[in-house]
Amino acid sequence: MPKTTKAGKARQSELPSTLRRSEEKAQRTFAKAHDAAEEQYHDAERANRVAFAALKHSYEKVGDHWEAKDERGPSDRKAEGGRGTRAETKGGVDANASKKHLYDLARRLDVPGRSTMSKDELVDALQKENERRTRASR
Repeated sequence: MPKTTKAGKARQSELPSTLRRSEEKAQRTFAKAHDAAEEQYHDAERANRVAFAALKHSYEKVGDHWEAKDERGPSDRKAEGGRGTRAETKGGVDANASKKHLYDLARRLDVPGRSTMSKDELVDALQKENERRTRASR
């Protein structure tokens, strides 16, 4: 089923829960990318991957929703390398962001032990906290 209405707005009932709690532009970005990919590939799983990749280019997951990134661009090594790479995705965490930015997000989400974490540890802790909050919001 299309993720957008004839007017180009995202269908709330068709969006993942994390996007329903996000701003309208994030919803439209995901929905339009999904519909275009579904039309091109005729494969729902691939359309979801394409839509999330488009979303992650401009947004990052913060807790149980998506927020606009300060700078557009790939969010992790998987996004940089594309489909053929074996790199892991970081579930919406902008692993390419500065350590300061990641630390600030960890502080907002009250991640314990954040002051002694390396950048990679912050990314992993944020990913875990995002997953926890998403589960709690469902």
